[in-house]
Amino acid sequence: MTSIDVRDLTKEYGGRRAVDGLTFSVRPGRVTGFLGPNGAGKSTTFRLLLGLDRPTTGTATIGGDTYTRLREPLRRVGALLDARAAHGSRTARGHLLALAASNRIPARRVDTVLEETGLAAVARRRVRTYSLGMRQRLGIAAALLGDPEVVLLDEPANGLDPEGIVWIRTLLRRLADEGRTVLVSSHLMGETAVFADHLLILGRGRLLADTPVRDFIHARVRPGVRIRTTDPAALADLLARHGHDASREEDGAWAVRHASAEDLGRLMSEAGVPVLELSPQEATLEEAYLDLTASETEFTAPRQEA
Repeated sequence: MTSIDVRDLTKEYGGRRAVDGLTFSVRPGRVTGFLGPNGAGKSTTFRLLLGLDRPTTGTATIGGDTYTRLREPLRRVGALLDARAAHGSRTARGHLLALAASNRIPARRVDTVLEETGLAAVARRRVRTYSLGMRQRLGIAAALLGDPEVVLLDEPANGLDPEGIVWIRTLLRRLADEGRTVLVSSHLMGETAVFADHLLILGRGRLLADTPVRDFIHARVRPGVRIRTTDPAALADLLARHGHDASREEDGAWAVRHASAEDLGRLMSEAGVPVLELSPQEATLEEAYLDLTASETEFTAPRQEA
């Protein structure tokens, strides 16, 4: 199947580098999450991949070719960059039929993607009457129209309701399982942790991480354990004697950092310390991401006082 390959990619606007020497590959058969703070260069990278901008230096290819050299590109690459792209006076079906005709895609495929994206019942309504979530679905329908090997989606869950978010999660997983190359930009860390297998993270136009999701989380943020007991003095003494980094929380529970529930459970059992709660506190993608990008954020609000 087809891969995306970016090599030494740089894009400058008026002396400012929006993309700075990027090199990475996006492989088939997995969902790759594309993350980074606002202004990190994600949208510019998408535009360079899709031939909407020309690189200052370097290359961005899909299956070995630049997008502009692809014949009938919708059959090779499906993309969602802006849910407002469809003209408001057209119907959803009319919009998709025009796209299909431009790439010699059979008209029956239009009805297939309308069904797949849940828009069949409103396919003859004007796009201007659509909600943001419906426009998102239409943009995804357009991306899937040519049954492409490569799918690029920029914030596909934007405007979707909970059912829609579950639907897009399932769709991404299916596309990857079919062997397609899937690259998804998102600000929703919790969702990205669910649907993504691999991560590319940008900061100020540079590549900060190219790694499997679980490896990234565990390398940046170590998990902890929450403990409650009827004998807090004995627990405090036990944790101190074994060198654990622990603190008491407002509800009386103890938060033990960089520890496993299994190890602490064994210690408490051997010491005879009663256990009311022993809960592993898993590290999250959001924590790991914020740890990595803290110095790479271009726009930040002042810290709020507690």
